[in-house]
Amino acid sequence: MTFSLVARSADGRMHGIVVASRFLAAGALVPAAEADVGAIATQAHVNLAYRPQGLALLRTGVSASHVVAGLVAADPERDHRQLGVVAATGPGATYTGVHCHGWAGGQAGDGWAAQGNILTGPEVVDALRDTWLAGGDLPFAQRLLAALRAGQEAGGDRRGRQSAGLMVVRQGGGYGGTGDLMIDLRVDDHPDPITELDRLLAVHTLLFDRPDPATLLDLAGAVAAEVAGLLTALGHPADPADPEDALVAWAGLENLEERLVPGRIDPVVLAHLRAAARPGPPPR
Repeated sequence: MTFSLVARSADGRMHGIVVASRFLAAGALVPAAEADVGAIATQAHVNLAYRPQGLALLRTGVSASHVVAGLVAADPERDHRQLGVVAATGPGATYTGVHCHGWAGGQAGDGWAAQGNILTGPEVVDALRDTWLAGGDLPFAQRLLAALRAGQEAGGDRRGRQSAGLMVVRQGGGYGGTGDLMIDLRVDDHPDPITELDRLLAVHTLLFDRPDPATLLDLAGAVAAEVAGLLTALGHPADPADPEDALVAWAGLENLEERLVPGRIDPVVLAHLRAAARPGPPPR
């Protein structure tokens, strides 16, 4: 009842799953991932045990194809299951049980596996594949989401739309560097779940992406004076020569603390600060 893509980033540091379905909260059931280990999508007649069992096998260095073979061999209901797996290295693997509702099938290649059931046809999986392979210039999460949108535009779940989800893991990539869960976004029940997921990813990127060191501005001189003036206008009095304390206080209230760098300012934060200081509705 679902179509999904499981993938590994080109540098091998990230693993992710993106999924959409005419099923409530598919993102709560389908994906599982572990940094530097791999990622799994279990769907059709979902077997939630595939998630911990598959990750345990991947953790020992078992290939994606052997993980799939092992999981389905031990499952008496395998004919009703669908599964996609990507390991830390090597090609992905996919499985579709013979009793999954048509159209059902999947494809896999180096670092990815695409699959779906109750689809309008094989063109949905083709679109997942083609868009993933063509999207190497996109950030990893956006590349996953672009592939999902292409699958939807090719027909998607033939019953309609309801939910979507995106999960990405990377060692130390979680909030504050204290975990590996980099992105975990879900749209559980929505008439246009992929568009809503795209909106949530944009908010997540604003708040939690780490700043690009090449774009940072020194918090000094004219930049410091402007920042101090904007903060003061927002009720955070700041020293024009050293507005950092006030900036930290304001950014914490705006949930932008992941973008703070001592002595410098991220242009994304500056743009948000400028928008917040303008009369009118808040920037988000």
